[in-house]
Amino acid sequence: MTRRILSAVLALTAALLVAAVVPLALKATQHDQESYVSAAEADAHSLATIADGTLPANRYDQKMAVAMQTYAAQGDWVAVVDHSGQIIVHRGPPSSGGWRRLVPTAYSQGETSTTVTKDLVMVVEPIWNDLNHSDNPVGLIVLERPTTALTDSTDSLWLYVALLAAAAMLAAAVIAITFARWVSKPLVTMDSAARKLADGDLSVRAGTGSGPPEVRRMAASFNMMAGRLETLVHGHRAMLADVSHQLRTPLAALRLRIDLLAVDAGEAAQAELAGAQEEIVRLSRLVDGLLAAARAESVTEQRVVINVLPTVAERVAAWQPVADGSGVKLLLDPATSQNQDPGQRIALGVGHLEQVLDNLLANAIEALHDGGQVTVTVSGTETGTEIVVADDGPGMSAEERSRAFLRFFTASQNGTGLGLAIVHRVVTSNGGTARLSDTPGGGLTVTLEFPAAAGYDGVKAEGTGQQA
Repeated sequence: MTRRILSAVLALTAALLVAAVVPLALKATQHDQESYVSAAEADAHSLATIADGTLPANRYDQKMAVAMQTYAAQGDWVAVVDHSGQIIVHRGPPSSGGWRRLVPTAYSQGETSTTVTKDLVMVVEPIWNDLNHSDNPVGLIVLERPTTALTDSTDSLWLYVALLAAAAMLAAAVIAITFARWVSKPLVTMDSAARKLADGDLSVRAGTGSGPPEVRRMAASFNMMAGRLETLVHGHRAMLADVSHQLRTPLAALRLRIDLLAVDAGEAAQAELAGAQEEIVRLSRLVDGLLAAARAESVTEQRVVINVLPTVAERVAAWQPVADGSGVKLLLDPATSQNQDPGQRIALGVGHLEQVLDNLLANAIEALHDGGQVTVTVSGTETGTEIVVADDGPGMSAEERSRAFLRFFTASQNGTGLGLAIVHRVVTSNGGTARLSDTPGGGLTVTLEFPAAAGYDGVKAEGTGQQA
């Protein structure tokens, strides 16, 4: 924001300087040049007036001599010439000779002829003899004046304009930066607070003591929202703890009583009690799944940066005995096991990746028959890391895949319909995506994509306590 405001203010200031100050400077430069030329023409006319009446008799009195010497002492070249341009008398530094082009025009028209070059102002002024009232000039005054003084004056003017423009741009930059920081500082603070809140720090609050009134009001509203969110989340967590205790305790007691009844029961009763035990186990799994799903929906833990490869390898190894017991081949893709890329790091809540992998591997192993295979692959993408869990089991139809992430939907008679729902909620709450597709040759493939850890601010490296 600071850069944008600074650029806009500097561009506006520059446009105003170009539109207002530069034309004024050009006008002043033109006025100085016209004044300089007018002064040279006036001096030439004064010399012509002094020479009037003396030229035909070749009488150059003391007044004329003093006047010519005075102008010569100022750096001008002054001369009296006849109608053909022959020099009668001259004073001053060497002449450029450029004035000769003006002689015919000045003599024939009887008017002052002036030209301006880069270095000189050249004026040719007719001399009239008022005594004989001749129709033609009796001679000409030539004045060549260097433009050094005019150039110095122009340079000084443009230097002043440049310094004025630099001062204006500097002042505009200071004002723009001050204003931008005044506006952006509370916004940056609020942005940081929002990121920390998204990463699970529910105690964070934004500052409300600086910035425009609108920003202060927005910060106050943000703090109110954060406070209510903190209250809701803590209340939700407390309710989950209470529900977990209140449901699991009577289920455990009920299961224990049925076990005691089964000891002395007959065969027929034992069969019924075994069915009741299975229902209690199923109910316990359902309760555990509901609590896990509820926790997944209220993910607010502080994210930590973890290396994906070791975590995936550890979970595959942990589920290997289960897979072996079910006759399922569980493999970590060879390309993944050989991959040592340290850049595959993602930011998740503590234990979330393990929870996601456990649900996926449990669902895949449960869905497969003896001889099935589950393959886990980890690879890098342009934006982060991709984890793929593919099996060669019965798979799902397109309609089933479209509903698989909904609660209680299951394609298996033994499932609770919560595993994929938990996976989806945990992954999305951590900024990732989850999608289902067919495995080539048959089966189900679950693809998880997580943004790189660099996409998060304020996360900590796992086990280090330091920010990544």
